Amino acid sequence: MSALSDMDFRDKVRVQCLQKRKMVMHKSFLNRYSSVLTLFLLSITPLGVFLWEGHVGLTLADEGFLWYGAQRVMLGEVPIRDFMAYDIGRYYWSAAFMNIWGSNGIIALRFAIAIFQAVAIYISLAALARCSAKQNLPFLLLALTILLVWMSPQFRVFDIALPLILIGTLSFLVEQPSQRRYFLTGLVIGLTAIFGRNHGLYSVLGSLGIIAYLAIRRESGASLMKVFAYWLLGIIVGYLPMLVFLLTSPGFAQAFWESILWLFEIKGTNLPLPIPWPWLVPFGKLSVIEIIRGLALGSLFIAIVVFGIVGIVWAIRKKLKGEAVPAVLIASIFLALPYAHYAYSRADITHLAPSIPPFLTGMLVVIFAIQSGKVKWLFAAILCGVSLLVMLPTHYGWQCYSTPSCVQIDAVGDKLKIDKDVGRDVAFFDRLVMSHAPNGRAFVVFSIFPGVYAALERKSPIWDIYPLFPRSVTFQKKEIERIKAADPGFVLIYDYALDGRDELRFSNTHPVVYQYIRDNFEQFQLNGYTNPVLKFYKSRER
Repeated sequence: MSALSDMDFRDKVRVQCLQKRKMVMHKSFLNRYSSVLTLFLLSITPLGVFLWEGHVGLTLADEGFLWYGAQRVMLGEVPIRDFMAYDIGRYYWSAAFMNIWGSNGIIALRFAIAIFQAVAIYISLAALARCSAKQNLPFLLLALTILLVWMSPQFRVFDIALPLILIGTLSFLVEQPSQRRYFLTGLVIGLTAIFGRNHGLYSVLGSLGIIAYLAIRRESGASLMKVFAYWLLGIIVGYLPMLVFLLTSPGFAQAFWESILWLFEIKGTNLPLPIPWPWLVPFGKLSVIEIIRGLALGSLFIAIVVFGIVGIVWAIRKKLKGEAVPAVLIASIFLALPYAHYAYSRADITHLAPSIPPFLTGMLVVIFAIQSGKVKWLFAAILCGVSLLVMLPTHYGWQCYSTPSCVQIDAVGDKLKIDKDVGRDVAFFDRLVMSHAPNGRAFVVFSIFPGVYAALERKSPIWDIYPLFPRSVTFQKKEIERIKAADPGFVLIYDYALDGRDELRFSNTHPVVYQYIRDNFEQFQLNGYTNPVLKFYKSRER
């Protein structure tokens, strides 16, 4: 009886242990499920922002550049080969979701961008959430607010989202540097390069820094050459869609190669602007708010570089001492300096925004690690306040809801509330086309408004839809042949001194094309339109 009782007792203990284990497993599953659900709900907030400002604002320049390209891809054209474009990834992503939406309008494009934005937000918040064993909802809400504020203007969201995706990916590698994660990191880098070759370069430089960082005091695991091989293989696999394009799309490889050579021809990646250092703010000419905003903007240009330099030195010292550092902070530190190049290539707010995610993410981790609650939330409030002050005016929603000067227009079936000056330009171009290029006849616009073609659903006869940079005589002769073949009803030349530089007028950047237009088209004046930099030419037959 005693032996039987002992067996019954042991059986009861075993059953209780199994029940407790099941309860622990069930609780762990619920916690994981709750975490994923919370992150998902937070990450879809870009769709809420889309509802707020998706029907507001329009930029015929940079946003029009992306919009036109997405429209042409929907019609079977190839970016870079058939028209001046960014790298192909963003166009095929946009065209895919625009097809799902069933529209080639600007709102469908913004929906596609919002989906990409949501993916980046989820990856970023997941990386930040892993900084703590316990999910901190207020911290995630703060991070979400700051990141969303910086995801502006619309045409820059792809470039702002990509570094967030890279930070999440590289932090995943730092947490557990296995061969599989090296391959995954390379895979994401390859895919990133399809959306922007500059992002591919920045991510390669950042990940090489992290590989070197992980090699410090490395005592076990696969050899450095082996993990490097997995990383490189991942890049090749990730970039495979572009490689297939290069091999199978007639004429694309040559156009792609020429686009790379052109960067060496112009000796840069952008038209530089003076850096807005905080001490250069014109204090006597601005309001208090504008002064504070100028100081904040200039300070951020300094902060992104200081963060990268100081962060790398600090991280290496910690590694040499064998002290742990949050993985997402390491990822942010090593991406900071490569991405600073983007900000300084053209030092304005729209180029600072894609450069700042490493700094923002790193500062969020540092703030979260502060033990004192008062100090922590003071710095959090400062970071959030600076972000709102600098970036809120760039949001379409804020611009139109804060001023009565917006008007409603119809653009490719979409009703938009836009700035009255932009609305006037759209109406002007519409009248011009109806008068001088009716019934689908081609027209040429040499201006900073490539969105005109998109808004009127017309094809550009020329390749260089955004003629900002000087072009060679050979290139200009090719453009002239395209103009001849298109037989345009009119040509509009926006002979504007961009950035106040006379050498950047169209007549100076494209002198051969400019002379051809003057020799073969008849200049005319539009009644009631007296803008000296706008020059109108019509076909001599008309």
